[in-house]
Amino acid sequence: MSEQKLEQLKNLFQEMEQALIAYSGGVDSTLVAKIAHDVLGDRALAITAVSPSLLPEELIDAQTQAAQIGIKHEVVETHEMENPNYTSNPVNRCYFCKSELHDTLKPLAIERGYPYVVDGVNADDLQDYRPGIQAAKERGARSPLAEIGVSKAEVREISRSLGLPWWDKPAQPCLSSRFPYGEAITVTKLQRVGRAEIYLRQLGYQNLRVRSQADTAKIELPAVEISQFVQQVDLPKLVKTFQELGFLYVTLDLEGYRSGKLNQVLQ
Repeated sequence: MSEQKLEQLKNLFQEMEQALIAYSGGVDSTLVAKIAHDVLGDRALAITAVSPSLLPEELIDAQTQAAQIGIKHEVVETHEMENPNYTSNPVNRCYFCKSELHDTLKPLAIERGYPYVVDGVNADDLQDYRPGIQAAKERGARSPLAEIGVSKAEVREISRSLGLPWWDKPAQPCLSSRFPYGEAITVTKLQRVGRAEIYLRQLGYQNLRVRSQADTAKIELPAVEISQFVQQVDLPKLVKTFQELGFLYVTLDLEGYRSGKLNQVLQ
């Protein structure tokens, strides 16, 4: 099934003839960039948007992966942090983020002669609350993975079959997703959360979130890793590190990591 969908994706890009890819460096948009480059060569361009919600380490990953793929890659700045509709963190915050992104990419695509802006939205994303998808659609963006019906698991399967070493890279959504709706987002808070997650990854934990509520950090890990975490990690050192980053309190979510957990208040 995945081989068939890979061929469908290739055919889709052949029909496009030229494409600009909204490229974050995540496993989804990287697969889209890889296939676009394989089919279109220099007629494909990957663009990464840089803002405080993207860690410098994530940009380095994106640049490294783009170089390995061979696709042309550029960086642009977006300014969603200047929009109070975004920083006030309403339930449709993602709409304003993606509006800023595609309001930046669409004129660039037109100027460069690219008829399509494509993103890495996959079929599973359509099942979650993702107001940003609507913003992209309103601006004419296309989502090849979703159009073909490629799930997240299939994204990883296809990436692995193509020899992409980051096929199992953990999902890394925008850092603003770490805050409960209604809590204002600032550059300082974004950096604090980002540095906390990097610290945990350096300890060997990959699938995780550090949720931030006021001055409290809440660590989410897969439930099966919680016991090991408590037994093996130097907890006083961890707390001290988090406090040096700006948190006052550090907690561990006993339910465990679950993607989109903060959306449960909408149900």
